[in-house]
Amino acid sequence: MRAFKKYLMAGLLIWAPLVITTWVVWTLVSTLESILPESLSARALLGVDVPGLRFLIVLLVLLLTGALTANFIGQALVDRWERLMGRIPLIRSIYNSVKQVGDTLLAPNGQAFRQAVLVQYPRVGAWTIAFVTGVPGGEAARHLSGDYVSVYVPTTPNPTSGFFLMVPRADIVALNMSVDAALKYIVSMGAVAPPPPPQESH
Repeated sequence: MRAFKKYLMAGLLIWAPLVITTWVVWTLVSTLESILPESLSARALLGVDVPGLRFLIVLLVLLLTGALTANFIGQALVDRWERLMGRIPLIRSIYNSVKQVGDTLLAPNGQAFRQAVLVQYPRVGAWTIAFVTGVPGGEAARHLSGDYVSVYVPTTPNPTSGFFLMVPRADIVALNMSVDAALKYIVSMGAVAPPPPPQESH
């Protein structure tokens, strides 16, 4: 029975990451391919099924869009498009919200999810890993006195859900670990601890 459990766990450790990675990639490819109509499918264009062709088309469109909007003319067209979207009552709220989140998370020089920290949550004395997402703004900032930071506390083992907190900067502890290492630590429920930082030689 002990050998059975040992070999079962060893097999799970090999297959679980492979299966989950395959599922995530397949889901991503399928979602992106569903954006394009069937008229652009491999069977419609070439007469045979080519897995991933529509995904490559979507990727090519994204790259071309990014290249075209990198110059002055492209940016002017984007500005006109955003002004048009801002005039549609229902669409305006959804579009602006999604765009603000995208600009915050995907900006090359942004600070969101660039640093892992320790915060006391859900009570004083209990610590968890969080990610700095910025500083409070708007009306919320006017009600906070002092230096505060915005952090995202992910749940375990699914880090895509979590809690948004505004905490005093003095109450967080900066960690000398990468965001990837912190995410692995969270997803593994603390079982896969990142290695300690190298000691500086004197």
